[in-house]
Amino acid sequence: MKPIYVLLGVDMETDVGSFTPFYEGVKHGTPLLLDLFARKGVGGTFFFTGDCAKENPDVAKIVAESGNEIGCHSLYHETLGDELFPIPGIKPLLPFEIKPRLEICKEWVGKASGVTPTSFRCPRLWGSTAVVNALEEIGFTCDVTYPMYYYREQFAPYHPSRSDWTKKGDSTVLEVPNFADMTMESKDPGLERDRDQWPLFRTKGGEYLLERSKSFLDFCDDKDVPRVLAYYIHPWEFWPMEKSYNFGEATVIPEEFITENCGEAALGEIAKLIDGLAAMSAKFVMANELTKIFA
Repeated sequence: MKPIYVLLGVDMETDVGSFTPFYEGVKHGTPLLLDLFARKGVGGTFFFTGDCAKENPDVAKIVAESGNEIGCHSLYHETLGDELFPIPGIKPLLPFEIKPRLEICKEWVGKASGVTPTSFRCPRLWGSTAVVNALEEIGFTCDVTYPMYYYREQFAPYHPSRSDWTKKGDSTVLEVPNFADMTMESKDPGLERDRDQWPLFRTKGGEYLLERSKSFLDFCDDKDVPRVLAYYIHPWEFWPMEKSYNFGEATVIPEEFITENCGEAALGEIAKLIDGLAAMSAKFVMANELTKIFA
């Protein structure tokens, strides 16, 4: 039987998917998640935006000291890669802006944490060929960005082509697809975002997500590809979030599912997922470990 590799990726950004300027989740949710990981004997990769690390250096340091991996997640949670759907007020960076932004991000995260990051994830899983090529030039070795639910071509870690990041090639960067339920019938023509299982560990439960993960593992066996489950979660999911946020000139009201069960309930459900995967003898790895496994 092929091994099961599990990557717990934590996107370190402002609260509620970057639609607020606050870091309550980073400040209060991160210690809870680190404590859970320690109790369960698992590790993960914490992908910091440059701003998050700069504004919360104490958090960056405790993550590094905990033995978990420090990674990067853009400078300000901007759109680096190809836009999959429009977000008001947020436009993708121009190609020439990508590399210098990534360099600053790496510098800020490294300075705050005391370690040099080598792993990366694009905000919203919106990557591109230009991003992967820039990562390679800067010295990153792993990019946990590929949105499996959208491109639906790669289902296991691979080295991308320098001319098309969704195809296999000889880049030194390892591209890691993010888990999606590829066995379900999508009701979202085109994007098929409903295959992306975030944040169902909160809204439907850890045991539900475990069953969906098992379905994907069967899918991998049918495709005869390595069995890798790369999840993405956020520290703000483990601290109670408000139903709306006023900034003086406007109020942001997140869709209900985005903040549903944030806090203690989320912590309990992610624990169920971890326990279920551990019972299957899954190997919990960090992104920098995957680069060695899939060298």
